[in-house]
Order: sequence, then structure tokens, then C-alpha cells
Amino acid sequence: MISKIAQLEALLYVAGDSGIPTSNLCDLMQVEHSALRELAKQLADKLSKNPDSGLQVLYINHSYKLTTRPEVSELVSNFFQKDVTKTLSQSALEILSIVAYKQPITRVEIDEIRGVNSSGALQTLVWRGLIKTEGKKDVPGHPNLYVTTTYFLQYFGYQSLADLPLIEDFEDESINSEGEIDLFSARGKADENIAKAQKGEK
Repeated sequence: MISKIAQLEALLYVAGDSGIPTSNLCDLMQVEHSALRELAKQLADKLSKNPDSGLQVLYINHSYKLTTRPEVSELVSNFFQKDVTKTLSQSALEILSIVAYKQPITRVEIDEIRGVNSSGALQTLVWRGLIKTEGKKDVPGHPNLYVTTTYFLQYFGYQSLADLPLIEDFEDESINSEGEIDLFSARGKADENIAKAQKGEK
């Protein structure tokens, strides 16, 4: 049977940058706060003593989160550098389109729309400066709300969010085989701007 430490590690991994409040973790793992503190300490010690691990456990604002260790910060920064010459992955574009049209929105809500975990690609978009957290939703756990940035508008050549193409205006070619709309594949301005952005043009 999987250990409580492994359960904690798995939960913090899927939570991504948002982390998980202590009360939520206690409910999920069915442990007392004192037991959770001890489990978090054991996991933190395990990771810090393992030279083959690039992760650490942080306790911030009554929440635990799994992050990369300071020793790999430069490497991680290079991976997530804000370089418009680097193309966005399809999953990142999907998430970006969801945030653009549904903002403010939480990661869990994005996951529900996509049907898969979005933590990695979501963090990529944050590091690239295309989206940011802005406040928290007034629900249990108070998850972060994500919105697009002014850099997002610059990246795709828009003056404001009002310039985004209306979903009703998307043509049949923008609908994939599963009947879903690819919000950044519509003909017209959005398509042209993305093509330019991914080629590094302004």
C-alpha cells in the first residue's frame, strides 16, 4: 500500500503552483494537522537529502506546495525564458485560449474543460508572461484565478481583449474532429497574429 508521504507528494505534484491549503490536505488524506506537519517535514527531508531530486516542499500562507530547488533555478529559468521566437505547444495554446475567453478562471476549471491536468503548461504560460494569477476564487481552498496579461495582447498583436475574435465567428475549419473549437486557429486576425508570433515577428 502506498505511504502517506507518497500520497502527499502526489497531491502536491498535481496541485502545481497553487499548492494545497493545510485544511484541504488534512481532509483529503484524513490526518490531523500535527500528523500533516510531520509528513510534510519527512517529505521535505527526503527530497533535500536526495541529490537526484530537483524538488522541495514549501509552506507558504497556510499552504504546502512542491517546487523546484534553488540549485536548478537557472536551468528552469532558461527553459521557461520569455522568448517569442520559441513556439508554444498545442496544450499551452489550448490553455491560453481557455483563459483568454473564460477569465478569470482556476486551474481546476481549466482541467475540467480539457479533461487532463494542465499544471505544467499553465506554469509555462505564467513564466512566459502570457498569463498571471489575479486574486483567488471565493470557494473552499481559495484557488488562484488566472487571467491574461498585457504581454499576451502584445504577443498576439491585439490592442485589447475586445479584439479577440468572437467564438460565433469561427468557421467550420476551426472545429476539430472531436467537435471542439480551436480558438487560435480561426481565420483572420487571430490566425495571422499567432503565425507571426510563433515566427518571432512583430
